[in-house]
Amino acid sequence: MAPVAATTGTYDVALNRRKALMGDSGPMALIQNFRVFGIACFACIGGLLYGYNQGVFSGVLTMNNFMDHMGDYDSKLAADQTRKGWLTSILELGAWVGTLLSGFLAEQYSRKISIIIATGVFIIGVVVQTTAVAGGHSSILGGRFVTGMGVGSLSMIVPMYNADGTNYIGGTGNTQSEAAWLVPICLQLAPALALFCGMIFMPYSPRWLMHHDREVEARKVLATLRGLPQDHELVELEFLEIKAQSTFEKRTVADKFPHLQHPSAWNTFKLQFVAIGSLFKSMAMFRRVIVATVTMFFQQWTGINAILYYAPTIFQNLGLSGNTISLLATGVVGIVMLLATIPTLFYIDKLGRKPILTIGAIGMGTCHIIIAVIVAKDQSSWAKHTAAGWAAVAMVWLFVVHFGYSWGPCAWILVAEVWPMSNRPYGIALGASSNWMNNFIVGQVTPDMLSGITYGTYIIFGLFCFMGAAFIWFFVPETKRLTLEEMDILFGTDTTARADFERMEAVNREIGLNGALGGEGGTAFSEKEKVSEDGKYE
Repeated sequence: MAPVAATTGTYDVALNRRKALMGDSGPMALIQNFRVFGIACFACIGGLLYGYNQGVFSGVLTMNNFMDHMGDYDSKLAADQTRKGWLTSILELGAWVGTLLSGFLAEQYSRKISIIIATGVFIIGVVVQTTAVAGGHSSILGGRFVTGMGVGSLSMIVPMYNADGTNYIGGTGNTQSEAAWLVPICLQLAPALALFCGMIFMPYSPRWLMHHDREVEARKVLATLRGLPQDHELVELEFLEIKAQSTFEKRTVADKFPHLQHPSAWNTFKLQFVAIGSLFKSMAMFRRVIVATVTMFFQQWTGINAILYYAPTIFQNLGLSGNTISLLATGVVGIVMLLATIPTLFYIDKLGRKPILTIGAIGMGTCHIIIAVIVAKDQSSWAKHTAAGWAAVAMVWLFVVHFGYSWGPCAWILVAEVWPMSNRPYGIALGASSNWMNNFIVGQVTPDMLSGITYGTYIIFGLFCFMGAAFIWFFVPETKRLTLEEMDILFGTDTTARADFERMEAVNREIGLNGALGGEGGTAFSEKEKVSEDGKYE
């Protein structure tokens, strides 16, 4: 146990030392690290692109003029619901492809260049979609697939929805203007161009520079970001931590995949898939694969993206009339989602992953069943049962609340923390792949479900929610505040985490990180900087 304890101690000391050197936290830290804050803002635009695209297309799908340009894909015809599903879900199929390529792009060409490439792909996809006035459904299908590839590489998803206000250009019926749907589609170019142009002036990632043996540049970028001289203690500490992680990753590849250790483009591309394949070779890792992929399966089959994609259609089916009411109801979904996510940030480490995910799934399943009962009873006479329609809408909002505090953020946290350090990038990629593929399937089948089995749609999603609750409660271990070595014990006899720690400790000693912290014991503090048991300075 000594190597693990020593390494953990090193990280604790390094973390506390950095906190002391960095000073203020919270809002004041943004002022002191304004360059870092600016870069983070540009990165967040990647989430905005997907959130805007997701929200705007749900409104565009219900516009008369848009469907008039879709030919055989006109969703006003009941027989064409499957094709309507393709108009929506093909973006997720493209995003799935994008996630498979994003690891290679980021590692080979840097995070900066890969963001520029992904944003460029996104812009091309949007431009292709705007040609749908002449190209019809072919332009939408091709453009959304390409856009999805860009989105997949920028898939830090932000629960955001932008209400559409262009529906009335030219009226809402046969006189509706093409601008009603072209304007919201083209507006996607604004944040995309901002991200594309802004990233040109952003620095390369210090970690990527280090990993490609450009240490001088890495140190210079760190110093610039912190606004400190290159020989400052904080810069030196962060430089050594990044170097330790980079060296660790290189040695891990050399140990596990010696035939791919040479950092050529082809080896880097193959490594992403070979490393993911290795996760299926031991039972301990395979259990982690099951947790990651099945958790993401159930996240999508809660029906959340069916709600987000087809909200206007769903609310119309629930008896709401008029575009204003439909848009208002849809906008509330996005607001509720955002607000419901916030409490999780404060309570997830206190309550644990399993209780939050289980309660959230049961809550979502119950909402689905109540909606199914209301729809089954009143779907043929909504005009006489306005209150029932609004009750169903309220259940949709409550469903979004349950998703927002549980499966929205917690599923991603769970998928990220079950993996050892050496396998984490590939494990998370596998979970993301499951998420996008199931996202695609749900988007594809939902129109047919709403058209063909009506209230049965909510019963199916409700049953999947209850199954997800059972899966989490009975088959997924609680991961709250567990060390990576304890994860090994939970998932089997695999000793990957111990080997990772031993390798990292050897790296720490070799590059001088332990020495920078005051020796093997990691006591790099003066008498005035002793740390109490709770990690605070005395």
